[in-house]
Amino acid sequence: MHSHQTPFSKLLQALRQPAKRPSVTVPEDWLQGRTVYGGLAAALCLEACELAISEPPPLRAAQFAFVGPASGLLEFDCTTLRRGKSTVFAGVDLITPQGLATRAIFCFGSARASVLSYANLAAPEVADAQDCEAFFTALPATLSFAQHFDWRFAGGARPLTADAQPEILLWVRHRDKDLMPSIAPLLALADAPPPAAMVCFTAPALISTMTWNLEVLDETVATQDGWWLIRTSAQTIRDGYSSQAMTVWNSGRTPVLAARQSVAVFT
Repeated sequence: MHSHQTPFSKLLQALRQPAKRPSVTVPEDWLQGRTVYGGLAAALCLEACELAISEPPPLRAAQFAFVGPASGLLEFDCTTLRRGKSTVFAGVDLITPQGLATRAIFCFGSARASVLSYANLAAPEVADAQDCEAFFTALPATLSFAQHFDWRFAGGARPLTADAQPEILLWVRHRDKDLMPSIAPLLALADAPPPAAMVCFTAPALISTMTWNLEVLDETVATQDGWWLIRTSAQTIRDGYSSQAMTVWNSGRTPVLAARQSVAVFT
């Protein structure tokens, strides 16, 4: 990693400094165009929330509305909405000097004993990360944040392949060697891949994530060598918007995150 880059762990350290309310200044190497990309906004909202509320249980679900662009100094207003016997609901507003940028709602919940155990999110049959080719041959200038991750192409199709089915399979990991495993870095990583609708593009065009709803399926954030398998699939693309499904598995092919995302496409 070049010296001018800011590791993700440094962003978290800055956010954890004592202050009236959590804040962090995000440098240009973490931007997507002129704004923080959605996964980073979500990750920072979660980290700020966990700093603000007392001993929350594990995260179970979250909803994000990306209201406007965010860059430079970001501040976070955190509110405990309700604390029950086993769950905590909390809200976070990410605020810039220009106003509200992201609104988040988190649901934390303690594990409960249950006779039920079921899963129907089998990982696709793909090669391990070390046996897959690089995803990027050269990083687009607008994707500054992408330099903070290792990328391997595991299946589906690449952006700008026009007639291919809009699905992308990637192995992705943080380059930051000092990063401790937790949900916040996983959120930053899970939204790093390009939206699957870009597979259908015939030329580069603008995109913008509007909402992201996710569920945490396994509170154990562990994977081999930092690699996570991500599948993103566009299920509809019309009227300038795309609805996509996203799933994240660890290296052992255990599903860890399931999500839906609404994306504006300008083509």
